[in-house]
Amino acid sequence: MWDFSLCFDVMLQPIEGLGVAKVVDSMHLNFKKGDLVWGGTKWEEYSIVNDPQLLFKIQDTDVPLSYYTGILGMPGLTAYVGFYDICAPKKGEYVFVSAAAGAVGQLVGQFAKLSGCYVVGSAGTKEKVDLLKSKFGFDEAFNYKEEQDLDAALKRYFPDGIDIYFENVGGKMLEAVLSNMRLNGRISACGMISQYNLEQGDGVHNLSQIIAKDVNEAIGR
Repeated sequence: MWDFSLCFDVMLQPIEGLGVAKVVDSMHLNFKKGDLVWGGTKWEEYSIVNDPQLLFKIQDTDVPLSYYTGILGMPGLTAYVGFYDICAPKKGEYVFVSAAAGAVGQLVGQFAKLSGCYVVGSAGTKEKVDLLKSKFGFDEAFNYKEEQDLDAALKRYFPDGIDIYFENVGGKMLEAVLSNMRLNGRISACGMISQYNLEQGDGVHNLSQIIAKDVNEAIGR
């Protein structure tokens, strides 16, 4: 994954994002002249790509090429792959999404509902909690800042445990979730926003629960 902040380090540099491109010349073994590709590109007419790790060859051209950037952009692709490919949801499963009102989280919740799952989200304000339930279709949502005990809060919404956790927060939230995961649960680690600005990150003291509960071992079975 590329760092979008790099676009702003130097004035007048092209913005980076998702795009579709046509190869006009290539010295790379995996790409030849005329190939269509999608992935991390710069917003400019021509680009020199020295490291094509973020470019993927387009095999199917029977759909509009714009579809390859995703109708919901980078957050949509992140939510789709993180939920469907990593978590492999099944109808009736219990899903928890942290930072659920963010660009990715709100989409994961809606994908979960489309898949027939029960979904709960956490957010940091009453307005966001109301939005999750009234507009984005979450079954339940709560303000984590108002919870003295995150473990107890999760047990309140998931008395039978969590099948799928879409991780956007980390720290104490992750620790509480691990205590409430069901056997063969799945976790998609998308972000840990609570930790990014800390000089020393919060320790998660129950990582052994990943082993004890075979977390993510159910994928592909």
